[in-house]
Amino acid sequence: MTRWSEHFTAASVEASSVHNIEVKPAHSFEDMATMLGPKNPQSSVCWCLSWRLSSTENRSLAGTDRADVVRQLVARDHAPGVLAYSDGQVVGWAGVAPRAELHPIERSRRIPHIDEVPVWSLWCIRVRPGFRKQGVTAALIDGAVRYAQQQGAPIVESYPVDNRGERVDQTMAFVGTRTMFERAGFTQVAETQSVSGGFPRIVMRRMLD
Repeated sequence: MTRWSEHFTAASVEASSVHNIEVKPAHSFEDMATMLGPKNPQSSVCWCLSWRLSSTENRSLAGTDRADVVRQLVARDHAPGVLAYSDGQVVGWAGVAPRAELHPIERSRRIPHIDEVPVWSLWCIRVRPGFRKQGVTAALIDGAVRYAQQQGAPIVESYPVDNRGERVDQTMAFVGTRTMFERAGFTQVAETQSVSGGFPRIVMRRMLD
């Protein structure tokens, strides 16, 4: 059973072989660090900021400066994404936010704007080793969509690869695949000029009430 948790609402859906998956807005820096941070705090890693900041901002941040940006993001009223938990421990992350906040996607010449609707983008999915292929991804997508809907999003977009059943390298799997989003109710609305891991990326959408 997957549980969606928020401070003012709750919902349950059938999910996966991992029991008691709970999806929450990402307001915990410690759990974000578990999912995205380096073992050495001084090391420079993405922290899932590369798809949020401009290239100039990205280059200017290193080591703990990147962690400080994440601290600021999780402290806002609307979270930078959602986290999945199994039996109390964090097992997954999905980045979801208004596309307008995601500089590289908003300004991209390779990923088209379909229209002027203020869509939210679901751009990154990560599951911890040891919990993969157990339904965590499906729970994250569902939780991200629910969170975006509660924040007033009219549409959620994703930009997965159309890999046609071929294996996707784990280092590039964070964008997701067409099949996993189709299972979550998304449909393709456009092609892109972007490629990830050797596969073309597409624009998929899920309309929200």
